[in-house]
Amino acid sequence: MANIIAEPFGKISDGTECKLFTITNAKGNQLKICDYGCRVQSWIVKDKDGKPTDIVLGFDNVAKYEEDDSCMGGVIGRHANRIRYGKAVINGKEYQLELNANEGKNHIHGGSKAFHYHLWQSEITEEGLKLTHVSPDGTAGYPGNMTVTATFNLTDEDELSITYEAVCDKDTVCNLTNHAYFNLDGFQASDVLEQKLQIFADEITEHDEDSFPTGVIRKVEGTPMDFRQLTAIGARIDDKYDQLIWGRGYDHNYIILDWQKDGKLRKAAYAESDKTGITMTTYTTLPGVQLYTANYQCYAIKGKNGIAYGPRSGFCLETQYFPNSLEHAHFPQPILLKGEVYKAKTVYKAGIK
Repeated sequence: MANIIAEPFGKISDGTECKLFTITNAKGNQLKICDYGCRVQSWIVKDKDGKPTDIVLGFDNVAKYEEDDSCMGGVIGRHANRIRYGKAVINGKEYQLELNANEGKNHIHGGSKAFHYHLWQSEITEEGLKLTHVSPDGTAGYPGNMTVTATFNLTDEDELSITYEAVCDKDTVCNLTNHAYFNLDGFQASDVLEQKLQIFADEITEHDEDSFPTGVIRKVEGTPMDFRQLTAIGARIDDKYDQLIWGRGYDHNYIILDWQKDGKLRKAAYAESDKTGITMTTYTTLPGVQLYTANYQCYAIKGKNGIAYGPRSGFCLETQYFPNSLEHAHFPQPILLKGEVYKAKTVYKAGIK
């Protein structure tokens, strides 16, 4: 079992003290998690020269996370990504979800008081750091009292694992992810454009000008969306291609090859840095992965050590059910029935090329 310790991480606006948990494995590498929003604050691994390198964007205190509107490092729920007009139909009944101020007419990432804006209860277990949140019936318009757990661990093989479980007393929506921003050159590096990425997907869910899936499954072959071979993130990011123009870069759901709802981990993506030699392989039990290249980050955001995070300063690999899937019956559906247990797992494995 990895060693886990807690230390003070400051207070949120209501005066509540928050903690930063450090998980250290046998190699001396470290994962740091804040109990406010289940935020991945830091992941320190050794580069090709043995130098400790923090490959996650984040903030130095909890107050910055409370102010943050980029979901930095947090667990997202009840529904990751967008739902058009906030309309959720569950078993024939329509629920009106909160419309986010920054989205206008739509719902995104669980609303204004989503999971990443709450203090979670913490427990150190044999499986790692277990964090629990109770979401009351009606929160952001969602039905049912939902209890969610996210268990984080850092194995001696440098696997950052996140295991999710959820139960609810009514049929509801459940689509959980983590919104960590990675930079394999280190969090202080200016961008990720020269880092290379491979995504194990032949298709994406095509989206419209408002970033909503149209229901069309689009092949990546012959397009700048194709990451089936290891490719620099910045190689085609500014191509005059509708999906990239509308998203200001990559902000797209990739359909993971051979996915089945069997709870088995499948390889979703692989990334590497020539500069540091650090690699990261992503595995998940979920059907999709959202590649997001921090297209809307603003340099006014000051992160750890005062570093300004701008567009393309990191990349996210958000494992998930597809965005707006409730509108498209042929997509896998993120419905959690009363009495059932939602279970999902994602693993990010660090290494050296």
